[in-house]
Amino acid sequence: MFLGLGILLVGAVTLAALGSDSRHGHLDPRSADPAGSQAVAELLKARGVATRVVTTADEAAEAAGPRTTLLVTDPDRLGEDQRRAIRSAIDLSGGRTVLLAPGPRSLPDLAPATRSKGYADEDVLDPACALPAATSAGRAATGGDLRYAPVGAGTACYPSGGSPTLLVLPSTTTGGDTVLLGSEQILLNRNLADEGNASLALQLLGSRSELVWYLPSLTDTADTEADTQQGFLELIPAGWSWALLQLFVAAALAALWRARRLGPLVTEQLPVAIRASEATEGRARLYRKAAARDRAATVLRAAARERLAALVGVPPARAHDPATLVPAVSARLTGAAAPDPAALLFGPAPADDATLVALADHLDALEREVRTS
Repeated sequence: MFLGLGILLVGAVTLAALGSDSRHGHLDPRSADPAGSQAVAELLKARGVATRVVTTADEAAEAAGPRTTLLVTDPDRLGEDQRRAIRSAIDLSGGRTVLLAPGPRSLPDLAPATRSKGYADEDVLDPACALPAATSAGRAATGGDLRYAPVGAGTACYPSGGSPTLLVLPSTTTGGDTVLLGSEQILLNRNLADEGNASLALQLLGSRSELVWYLPSLTDTADTEADTQQGFLELIPAGWSWALLQLFVAAALAALWRARRLGPLVTEQLPVAIRASEATEGRARLYRKAAARDRAATVLRAAARERLAALVGVPPARAHDPATLVPAVSARLTGAAAPDPAALLFGPAPADDATLVALADHLDALEREVRTS
């Protein structure tokens, strides 16, 4: 079993390593997957626009300038410090900043004059505005996600239900602008060839000579995740929760089955007769193999005490009481060389095999002397 698990693990790691150069995740300009954005990056490269990928807000703010377009792929995942850094870049860079599907969490910091109007009902929308990039691109998949409240100083395009899904907000101080794009669909490889998606994406991202593509890392999203931290059970999908519950019930039933008492022991007729001496020798070998000298000595002494109690008239219930058995046995011993019954019958465990054998001999000698007295 462990060998099989090891093979599966090695195979999974190998496949992940082999595919690491071509699959970089969602909205990654290095990824050729359907949900990646390598196609738009290659088209921009052909137009002379260099794409640079950054993973922290500080890198993004440092790279932003009048000749750059800064694309923030997931503004709502940013923490407060990261949103502050991006806001500083918007105010000071003089270039273009494209915010991809910013929601109520990020809009107050990144576009204070704008607010979210909920979700668009349609996926593909008409431009319905005078923005050159929109009019030349025509219909595009800007709907399906967020839409925004119109802004007087901005250009509102691709409306859904009266609210635009694309807003271009000019800067009043640096000459740059901020683009709010309510959907990511026009940047994905699988949708780039549909409608006017490619044209709109190239015009929004290719107006400057360099594109800074900001993919927030785990470090930049730590504050957001801490604010919405969930418990362990909340992170488990519902399907896994039911599966774990079933496994728990199965384990409980198995434990009850294995622990259930089946009643008293039932004697079984052995197919062959086994002599008592063989059973004794077998148990002795087990004790010897386990070096259980203490257990062997206990068995020898207990048997000797029961036999001696019967010989000296001590009740069986008091056979293992030294205060009762030892005086009765001592009274039956004669001679100065008589062994000490207390040490033999209730003494410490033997330290080695030779001492254990000597104990057995002394117990036999003690029993013989009591019998003949």
